[in-house]
This record gives sequence, C-alpha cells and structure tokens, in this order.
Amino acid sequence: MLTARSHLLCGSYYFRTEVARYSNVCDVALVRSRPGYRNESRGEIRVPIRATRWRARTVRGRLARILALSVVLVLALLAVIVSGEIGRYRDASNTVGAVALALETADLVHELQSERGLTNGLLSGRPALRPNVNAQRGAVDHAANLLDTALGGAEVPGAEQVRAAAGRLSTLGSLRILVDGGRAPQDQVFGDYTSMIDALNRVRPGQDSTSDPSLQHGLRALFALGDAKEATAQERGFLNGIFGRGALTPGEYTEFLAIRAHRLAALDTFGLEATPRQRDAMNRVLGTENATRAGEAEQLVTDSAAGRLDHEVDPAAWWAEMTALVDDQRALQQQVGTEIRTRARDLLQRAELQLAGYLAVALLALGGELALVLVTARSIARPLALLAGEAEDVAAQRLPAVIAAWAAADDTEPDPPAPVRTPAGATVEIESVARALDRVQHTAFELASQQARLRRNTVESLANLGRRNQNLVRRQLSLISEFEQDELDPRALSRMFDLDHLATRMRRNAESLLVLVGEKSPRRWSEPVLVTDVVRAALSEVDDYRRVALRRVDDVPVTGAVVGELAHLLAELIENGLAFSPPDLEVEIFGRRVGAQYLLAVVDHGVGLSPDQLATANARLRGTTDFLVVPTRFLGHYVVGRLARRLGIQVELAGSPLSGVVARVLLPAELLADPAAVVPKSLAAAPRAAISRAPEPAPAPTNSVVVENVPASEPIASAELPSFPRDPFPTLPAGRTRDLLRPRAIGARSGTVPVQGGTATAVLGPAAQAVSELSVSASGGAPAHRTEPERTRNGLVKRARKPRDPVAAVAAGPARAPAPSRPDRSPEQVGGMLSSFRSGHQRGIDSDSVSPTTPQEDIR
Repeated sequence: MLTARSHLLCGSYYFRTEVARYSNVCDVALVRSRPGYRNESRGEIRVPIRATRWRARTVRGRLARILALSVVLVLALLAVIVSGEIGRYRDASNTVGAVALALETADLVHELQSERGLTNGLLSGRPALRPNVNAQRGAVDHAANLLDTALGGAEVPGAEQVRAAAGRLSTLGSLRILVDGGRAPQDQVFGDYTSMIDALNRVRPGQDSTSDPSLQHGLRALFALGDAKEATAQERGFLNGIFGRGALTPGEYTEFLAIRAHRLAALDTFGLEATPRQRDAMNRVLGTENATRAGEAEQLVTDSAAGRLDHEVDPAAWWAEMTALVDDQRALQQQVGTEIRTRARDLLQRAELQLAGYLAVALLALGGELALVLVTARSIARPLALLAGEAEDVAAQRLPAVIAAWAAADDTEPDPPAPVRTPAGATVEIESVARALDRVQHTAFELASQQARLRRNTVESLANLGRRNQNLVRRQLSLISEFEQDELDPRALSRMFDLDHLATRMRRNAESLLVLVGEKSPRRWSEPVLVTDVVRAALSEVDDYRRVALRRVDDVPVTGAVVGELAHLLAELIENGLAFSPPDLEVEIFGRRVGAQYLLAVVDHGVGLSPDQLATANARLRGTTDFLVVPTRFLGHYVVGRLARRLGIQVELAGSPLSGVVARVLLPAELLADPAAVVPKSLAAAPRAAISRAPEPAPAPTNSVVVENVPASEPIASAELPSFPRDPFPTLPAGRTRDLLRPRAIGARSGTVPVQGGTATAVLGPAAQAVSELSVSASGGAPAHRTEPERTRNGLVKRARKPRDPVAAVAAGPARAPAPSRPDRSPEQVGGMLSSFRSGHQRGIDSDSVSPTTPQEDIR
C-alpha cells in the first residue's frame, strides 16, 4: 500500500528542498565559484544559501540592492545641489511676492503721506484745501483696498507684519471725523497719521527671506528710500503749518531737527546700498529746481532758532516744491522696486531651469541604471524560470507519477523520469544548476524506488505473517474445542475456556494486522445479524469483558457481510475503553437508531483526553495518517480507521460530561438490514455473564434489548448525532457504576434480583437456568424442534467443530441436513453457553463466602 506520503518521505521532500535552493525564480541566487565551493574532480558547484534577514534571496533583489546603492549615492550628490537650487528658487519666489507686497505698502504710505500733509494744512487755517483733502482720502481708501487684496492669499515672509500694520488704519475713520469737526488739535492729528505711516514703514517684507546679495542690497536700498521719502513728507507737512504762522516754538524746532536728521540718515543708507545707477538717479532728484528751493526754505527754518522766521515763505509754494520732491522720490522708489522684482524673477526662472536640469539628469541616470538592471535580471531570471518550471514539473508530476507506477506495478519496475532540460541561452552557471538538478532527480528516483520496494515488501511480509498467524490461531481454536468436548474436570474446563478466550483475542490481533495491510476479514456471514449479537461477538474478543455493561441497545439487524469487520471495530474501541479506565469502573455501551442510521456509543470513565489528544486520535480514526510512520502503540486507532473507511462508518472520540471518553460509531443505512428478514442467531462467544439481561417487569419492545431497568426513550428521527451519554441515555456517576448494579441482598441467589418497579430473573441462577436462557435466546425466543444433541457425561452439550471456511459453511448450510447427533448450534453459541455456565458456577461458589451484609459481585 503506497500512499501520497511516500513521495514526501523519499523523493519530493528532498527534491523540493533542492528546487527551493537552486531553481525558484523568487528564491534563487547567482552560482559563483568560490574557494571550497567547487569540487574539481566532479565539476560540481555547491552554493549554500543561507536566508538571512538582511540578505536578498533573489537575483532581482540582489541587483536591486546594487541599483539602490548607486541610486542612493547619485541622489545624495544631487540632493546637495538640488537643495541649494530649491532654496534659491524658494527665496526668489518669496522675494518676488515680498517685493510686490512692499510696493503695495509703499503706495499706501505715499497716499497716507499726502493725506497727512493736506490735513495738516487744512488745520493750519487754509479751508481752500478741503476739496483736495476729500479727494486724497479716496485715494488712500483705494490704496488700502489694493493692499488688502494683495494680503488675501499671501504667504510670503513679512505678510503677517504687514497685516498687523494695516490694522492700525481702523482708527483712520474716527480721526477723519475729528478733523472734519474741527475738534482735533493739529499736532495730535499729525502724530496719529505719522504713527500709522511709521507702522507701515517699519515692516520689511522679504528682507530676510533671500540669500542673493543683489536682492539683499536692493531691498535695503528700497526700504531706505522709503524712510527718506517718509521723512521728506513729514517735513513737508510739518513746515507747511509753520510757514503759515511765520514762527515756531522751541519744541517744534527740536522736532524739525529730528525729522531732518532722519531724512539725511536714510539718504546716506540709500547711498550705501543702492547701485551706482540708483545713486545717480537720487542725485538727479535732489538736484532739481524744486529740491533746491525746498532746501533754501529748509535752511531758513534751521537758522531761525529764536522762533521768528527771518522772512515769510509762501506755504503753497513750499507745498508744491516738496510735493514735487516727494513725487520724484516716489518715482525712484518704484524704479528700484521694479529692478528688484526683475532681479527676483530672473533668479526664480534660473532656479527653475537649474532644478529641472538636475532632475532630468537624475531621472536619466536612474532610468539608465534601472534599464541595465532589468536587462541583466531578465537574462538571468528567464532561464532560471524555465529551469524552475522544469524542476516543479519533476516535483509535482514526474516523481509522483513514478511513485504511483510503483504502487500499481506487480513485478516490473517503472521507467525513470526524463532528464532535466537545460534552457536555451543559459549561462555556464545555470547549466551547472541544471546538471545538479538532474542528479537530484536521479537520486530522488532511486530513493523513491528503494522506499517503494521497501514498503511493498513490508506490506507483503506483514500480510503473509498475518495470514500465517490467522491460520495457526484457527487451528489452535479447533484443537481447544476438541479438548473442551472431552474434558470432564470443571477446573480444567475453566482453564480451557480462558485459553479459548485468549486464542480468540489472538485471532483478532492477527486480523488487525491483515486490516492494516489492506486485507479483508475471512469471517463473513450471509444472513443479517442483530446489533446485540454483534456487540456480544465483539465482547468475546476483549480482555476483562466482565467490566462491560450494555445499558440500552435498540436491536436492529446488520448486513451479514459486514458483521465480522463491525465486531472487530467495536472490539478495538471496547478494548481501548477498558485499557484506559480504572479496573473498578465499567465500560458502558449504548445503541440507538438515529433516523435511517444507527448510533453506538462506547463510554468509559477514565481520565479522558485533552482537546489536542482528541484531535490527534480522531485524525487517526479518520485514516488521514499512515501507521508505518507512527509509534505502534496507536495501531488500534489505525485498525478502526481502516475498517471505518472501508465500511463507510463514522467514528469519533469525544469527552464525557463527567470523566472519560465517548466513542461514537455511526452506522450508515446501507449497513442495516430489513428486520423482517432476520433469523436471530447469537454470535457471542463471550460469557453471557458479561452482559446484563435482567428483563423489566413490563414487556420490552421487540426491537430493543433492555439491559437494565432504565426508562425507554423515543427513537431519534433526525440524522443528527445525539449527545452521548448525556441524552437520551443516562450516565451513572463514576466510581459507583458497579455498586449501583450489585444486588442488595444474598437472596439474589434464589433466582431473582430486586430492580426498580419489580423483580427480574438473575443470571446467578442454577446452571440449568443459564443454559436454558441461552438456548431460548439462540433460538429466537421459541423452543427449537430438533433432535436431542449429543452431550458429555456431566450433561453438557458437546461443542461442534468450527468450520474452516465460515462463508462456505454458511452458504452450504441450508443444503446439508443436520446430523442427528449434532444440535443446530454454531460453535460460538455452544462456547457462549458453556462460558455462561462456567461464570454462573464460579459466581455461585464465590457467593458462598460472602457475608449477609457484603454486596455481591456484579450480576451482569
């Protein structure tokens, strides 16, 4: 018997290991010649591959690792360059936005400066400036709206500071109301306007966001020009009021000097930061006629420290001259801002081009390396993939086919598999792998062949040994039967009965060996047999059968062809329950019809099994493992599994509610026979004392054997397995089973045993009563009309010789007339009767020594 496991043991496991080592596309490494790895005499290359956590296991993986290293180096170098370009690009972009924001702020400052000067002139007593003030207020509001629009989505550096400074304009409306009402002092109004303008001028958007020197100098020049322009505008408005009065106070003189000093300092800063062209433009602005006359008026105020001006200055002329100067500075400021914006945009464009160039070079380098790796990997992986497919075909198809051929072959040996083909275009290393795989295949084939021969020879030897043992045991039973017929000594006859029972168990062991090697049992019956008789036949083949109790078994006929194998299966389960339960507790048997099927339960009260042990045992009972590769202490499970699979029976082990194990045996409907065609015949060769047959006071159903006084239950209509022994069968507590079944008085020897609801005939009666009961049971409950059987000198019926071919004997039985000197009983029936007589006689002897207060032995 060759199973699928054989190729796992002999060939496939070894071959799959080599395939995983050499030929799997995802698990293959380059075969390289290293010192200590080449066998020069045989031309072999051995590459031990150790799969570690940090080592790539594929060709693509190792090439990718090389690619990754080079890519990391390239990207590291490019990152340094690109990061600088990205920084310059970001600075240029921020500078463009910051310059635009600074110019918008400068526009607002310019309009505020004009409104401040006009408002200061209006408060100095010049009502004619009212229309100009109103128009300038509109210009300020428009510039403020433009700045708010620019600040709406701006994220450039300094945008938050500009927003905060522009928020100071919220008081501009209330200040205008005070001016229009004439309730605001002139100096206070001038100071409020100046604080708003200073807040906007102090903001330097973009000055710290660029690293370009030209942009930095340009921004500083732009802001210095803004400061100079603010100081010029302050001086225009401040001196406009003084020229209207013709005098100034000492405080006003000091303030004038501060404004003038601030303007001169801003102009000096502009000269330091501006480009030569910008300085020339500033010189042209300061050298205009308006600037010259404004300078003369300014010098007049500087020389009038006493308070009174030396001569009058026309305020309108002063305002016009200073306004022209402020406008020229404003134009220069816009020019500087435009140059800065142009420079920032040039830097931004250049940064974009450089960044795109570096990225293109990086992508080209990466693409070239990737293409090179892919081409190299394909040139290696494609032949390896073909070789892996060839190896997989060997492991999945060729070797299993060879093993199957070995299993089906009788004397001829299968042909070896085809050699491993070398892929076209393979390198020298891959050709070496192909040759190594071919040697592996050849070695695996040899191992599989040796294993198959060994298994076949082992199976044949075991089958031959089992048949020999079976023949010897059959002859031994025949001789024991002859000795029993002529023996008169009760003690010697009792020993012969024990020897007969031991030989029966030996016969079961021989049959178990035949079952394991696939042989069928030679003991077959042609007629259906009741389940209770099958159970008795099983009890005749187990040791310590007196500890087995039948609780309630529905009598259903079983097909005769499977009786022997079913009895063998039950005997293995009962023997297992007896072996793993305490010697003072019984093993109980329940049987019940479940719809069209029949369920038997063998319950022991031992220590039980853990869930893992139950799962392992059930796997053996299902026949999913091979008995040749496991310890021999579990051979009984494999015998049950083989028999159950052959008969289509479901066998399962489960835990008992209290303790122990429940073995459930579900017989399919195909194994059950028609009850109307059954002629009851006993198969039990076990002593009847092992089975309690005390009848209940009320008549029991005709199709059920009541083994003790327990409530009857309705048959289960569904095919679902009932839970044994919880329901419907009662379970007696562990440790009390024997005590509950023992008679409570010595009076039980008189032929009756007290049971619940009445009395029942006991098995402990005289020997004649036991023989009579067995005779009635064997004949189906009616007296047999046959000739008087031959008896020994002590009155016992002589045992008939067991036929050597039970199947032939059954088949030929109806054709032969029974001999007038032989009763129509089988040897098993006669053996059962004698065993019952001997057991009853022994219990009678033992009961004489029992005190009136001591419980008797089990009356089963």
